[in-house]
Amino acid sequence: MLHEYGHIAVLVIIALVFPAGALVQSWVFQFVRVRPRVSSDPVKEDTYECGMVTRGSSLPQFNFGFYVFALLFLLIDVEIVFLFPWTLVFEEAGAAGLLKVVIFLATFVVGGLYAWRKRLLEWR
Repeated sequence: MLHEYGHIAVLVIIALVFPAGALVQSWVFQFVRVRPRVSSDPVKEDTYECGMVTRGSSLPQFNFGFYVFALLFLLIDVEIVFLFPWTLVFEEAGAAGLLKVVIFLATFVVGGLYAWRKRLLEWR
């Protein structure tokens, strides 16, 4: 059994060595002057928008409500994805399957009530 986990350990070591090696190599190259320090250039650091000059701040703040609605939409979609197979095997699932789905739906109802109470569903 230890032999089977040896392959995973080798892959984990490789996954840790390569990024760490790249960071160390970049740090060493800076001192050897292979990668010299470059002073900042306002043209280089300017935000590029299809060749048009940006007006105002290049980092606008978005309304958090967009993210909340997107996450709630994804949660409802995932709920439907999990409920659809249950509807196909409703008769074979029996009382245990019904209880599991009731607990699953109750979790979503409690979460929905929490979001409603915190006024996350209102557009401000």
